[in-house]
Amino acid sequence: MKRGDQNNFNGLNKYFVRHTGIISKISKGIITVSLRGNINCESCNAKAACGVSESNSKEVTIANTDQSYRLNEGVDVIMQKELGLKAVFWAYIFPFILIFAVLIISSNFLKEWIAGLLSLFFLIPYYILLHFFNNSFERIFKISIIKIKE
Repeated sequence: MKRGDQNNFNGLNKYFVRHTGIISKISKGIITVSLRGNINCESCNAKAACGVSESNSKEVTIANTDQSYRLNEGVDVIMQKELGLKAVFWAYIFPFILIFAVLIISSNFLKEWIAGLLSLFFLIPYYILLHFFNNSFERIFKISIIKIKE
């Protein structure tokens, strides 16, 4: 998000999640932002699953096309709320549904303890697939930063 988009963002706060942070690392095309605690997390429906509100040690990497950022500069990290809920779905809800479905189906054919282990082992290929589709998820889950006006 460019600096001129700050005014546009202010009118759309109900559609975006904003976290304040400090740029901790800049490398070729990537900015790493260390996030601070956020008051806005209290009103978010996904705060229990997100984990950003619980700790000050969270870091986010963002693709950098604008070279005007400096180390230790204060920025706001912005993401659409609906994308946050999609991320929670793929990280927590879908794996739970997968475990539960495999457990129910396999318990009809196998002993309970084998069905339980099988359902847990189904997470391994799931997270491997998530890793392979990492680039696709990065394109879908766009995170933007804007400079904090002082």
